[in-house]
Amino acid sequence: MASKGIKDMVAIVGMGCTPFGEHWDKGPDDLVIESTRDALAAAGMEQDDVDAYWLGTAMGAASGLTLARPLQLQGKPVTHVINHCATGSESIRGAAYAVASGAYDIAMAVGVEKVKDSGYQGLVGAGRPPTDGTGRTLTAAAMFAMCAPAYGKKYGVSDEQMREVLARIAWKNHYNGARNARAQFRKEVSMETICGAPLMAGGLGVYDCSGVADGSAAAIVVRAEDALRYTDKPIYIKALALVAGNCSGNADPNYDYTNFPEIHMAGRDAYAQAGITDPRAQLAMAEVHDCFTPAELLIYEDLGFAERGSAWKEVLDGTFDLQGELPVNPDGGLKSFGHPVGASGVRMTFEAYLQLRGEAPPERTIAHVDRGLALTHNLGGYPGEMVSFVGIWGNQLG
Repeated sequence: MASKGIKDMVAIVGMGCTPFGEHWDKGPDDLVIESTRDALAAAGMEQDDVDAYWLGTAMGAASGLTLARPLQLQGKPVTHVINHCATGSESIRGAAYAVASGAYDIAMAVGVEKVKDSGYQGLVGAGRPPTDGTGRTLTAAAMFAMCAPAYGKKYGVSDEQMREVLARIAWKNHYNGARNARAQFRKEVSMETICGAPLMAGGLGVYDCSGVADGSAAAIVVRAEDALRYTDKPIYIKALALVAGNCSGNADPNYDYTNFPEIHMAGRDAYAQAGITDPRAQLAMAEVHDCFTPAELLIYEDLGFAERGSAWKEVLDGTFDLQGELPVNPDGGLKSFGHPVGASGVRMTFEAYLQLRGEAPPERTIAHVDRGLALTHNLGGYPGEMVSFVGIWGNQLG
């Protein structure tokens, strides 16, 4: 890949994140005001100190006015970005590259989505109804459901074993989310309940599917050399990688639904930028896009956390648990924290920010924070046709 990256050129000096959930008493204006206010307070800044804004929202806006109006910005540029479920991460990428270029001294990335009032569910609808017979008729759940039996067939995992593996992933994320005051779903769920839940598509049950929520998160970025003016615990950007697939997977007879090439390529690019050679040993934690439990399983292998065909055993061994060798989704992930599309990527970075600064609550503090590096990952789209983002964050320069 040709990406040169901006390692250690830009730092996050303040972040804010609202609770995610069904905010019937709040509109998008309330949510962005809350997240940006908290980010500014964390950095000790005033709103007017920010030179430019990047707004990520995939379902609720057509321009930067969605941010400029509630914040009552005066003479400030607001860039609106959309990139499927990687929208929030795209807002951080835009803000960070603008600061790294020297165009601005201080930039803010904001992700927000307010969809619950509309009745949006995220599981049942397959997008716009086809009018000419060529439109997609499968739901997202159905598309990702195809990954589980394909993986089982390729690697010799029985249906019963696969059900246990996927339930274990959901159990882990609900366990973590139950310890997070900002999470949408804050209850542990037993393996028995998960395995006995109603089916949504294929072999996927209700607890294999992430929730849909309202929420907002915000991040303030500055040049690395300026970071200590605003905080004594900056988080340095080590890598920002994005890959947009060419949508050939579903037409390729060799594509077998057991991997996501875009994620593998984005991870490889991010590791090269950050200088990571052994992600499982070097990363303190990871936040990955667990829109459905089979997605998380495949992501482990695409990002090099486990060898091909072995991640299912690692799940059962607890490798990715909160106190495991490499904690994945210590804040509960999409599964438990919720998924307001435009905010999720910024929310993932917020968890890395908390953990690497030593500010996560004791009941969900990761064991290997001394490694000093965290990964965040988004996918947007479906198996065979997706975009993928991977970010690497660190609490030390170098």
